Amino acid sequence: MAKRVHHEEHENHERWLVSYADFITLLFAFFVVLYATSRVDNKKMVQVVQSIKFAMHFKGTGGIDRKNLFEGPPTEGGLCKPSLNGTEQRARTHREDQAEKLRKRIERRLRKVLQERPENHVQIDTDHDRLAVRLSASRFFDANQAAIRPEMIPVLDVIAAEMVALQLPIRVEGHTDDGRIPPGRYRDAWDLSASRAASVASYIQRAHNLDGKLLAAAGYGATRPLVSNATAAGRDANRRVELLIDFETP
Repeated sequence: MAKRVHHEEHENHERWLVSYADFITLLFAFFVVLYATSRVDNKKMVQVVQSIKFAMHFKGTGGIDRKNLFEGPPTEGGLCKPSLNGTEQRARTHREDQAEKLRKRIERRLRKVLQERPENHVQIDTDHDRLAVRLSASRFFDANQAAIRPEMIPVLDVIAAEMVALQLPIRVEGHTDDGRIPPGRYRDAWDLSASRAASVASYIQRAHNLDGKLLAAAGYGATRPLVSNATAAGRDANRRVELLIDFETP
């Protein structure tokens, strides 16, 4: 019987081509994805933005009498707002500096007038080129009343003197918590908040000789709380009168 001859198995030297082909395919897919994501479809982008705004009940504004946060349609690359040029940026920086300097002047003078922490009576916030001075209603007014307490007049004078010196429009806004207003002189929270704002605006005009055209007063009742009304501290924070100055040139 003849002896069977075993031949060595032929080695395939081209197996690397399989892995190489897979690699090239994946690399091609990767660059296709990069190319697809590098281009923005303006029409689709607008639809996405509108959908997000609708879902979040967002109108795209920064507040009452404020410029829109997003101006103009989306552009290539997804830019929503054009950058400011040098002159505009310098003007904006100057307005922000004015607001910050006014905040520091008021706080410095309040520390001299008030023996306790000024924050218990007044809070001062700056938002870019806008300054807001919040007066605690529980400190400046008796409960459910709109007459300014006599002992708080010096505090209001310090604030008003600094703001009036700028000869810029001042907006006075009254706010309450969501509690029920007891029967009396004021019908409801709208009436009380508006009366308190008018009382502060009237005093500033008379005591500091400010042109009435630079003053505006409005009451918002309980519609614009700062925090939740679920606690006594929250309700106290929401009962306030705000003095607002916008440094942006009309």
